[in-house]
Amino acid sequence: METKTVLITGCTSGIGRATAEGIAKTGAKVIMGCRNIEMANRVRDEIKKSTGNGKIIVRKLDLASLKSVREFAATINREENKLDVLIHNAGIALSLWKKISEDGLELTMATNHYGPFLLTILLIDILKRSAPSRVVIVTSKWYPMGNVDLTSNANPTQFWRAHYNYYVSKYMNVLWTLELDRRLQGSGVTANCLHPGKVFTNIWQANTPRAFYFCMSPVLEKLLKSCDEGARTTTYLATSDEVANTSGAYFKNCRVAEIERSVKDPEKGEKFWKLSEKMVKLGPTDPRI
Repeated sequence: METKTVLITGCTSGIGRATAEGIAKTGAKVIMGCRNIEMANRVRDEIKKSTGNGKIIVRKLDLASLKSVREFAATINREENKLDVLIHNAGIALSLWKKISEDGLELTMATNHYGPFLLTILLIDILKRSAPSRVVIVTSKWYPMGNVDLTSNANPTQFWRAHYNYYVSKYMNVLWTLELDRRLQGSGVTANCLHPGKVFTNIWQANTPRAFYFCMSPVLEKLLKSCDEGARTTTYLATSDEVANTSGAYFKNCRVAEIERSVKDPEKGEKFWKLSEKMVKLGPTDPRI
């Protein structure tokens, strides 16, 4: 991987940080796309020290802001001459309150799907020039608990149940991955998604009552995967020669897993893609996939 460039979103903590460190150990150039620059710079320095890899850079990215996504993509397209792997790791799981982004999108949907969707489109040209290249999308085994109704006039980005929003956004990730694969056939760019496992990350702290979390955290830490364990499948999909020609698949524990029938429908995938283009306000001069 010494000649490769890998972009990872949301890698200041948890699975993302472990992924960044794992990729850095391979010798690849790592671009960290993060919302909190101060924290990202600290993590970058720590990873440099632990891996001996000096090819790690930080760039500002807030996936909940379409403006930030566009500014970030413009920077990457201007500064980089190649991009071998794009890893969509960043994600949130709001627990109690509905929040709306500056673009009028429900915040979980904006961060977990619409921001990554737009970023991929804006970086597709450099990914194609760098082929063979890869897009890796972190989803969740809980995606079947969500769905997207494309048969009515309901806006699937505006659910009121916060926990359900997370499941829907992960369903979107899988639906999007399969449609992305269909559209990238013959381009040399692969697209796969994965479930990292049940991992002990700060999402548990953010979405659990404080007293309960501190009582249960020792138990959760023993029952759940560590962040390093949770990053293994992502790192595998980003680096392994074994999956160089694999695309349109869903992975668990570094192996292909079965996908629910409801996300396999090409007609549904195409409709959802067009909806996503509309929601991110894709313009006439933007790339198309």
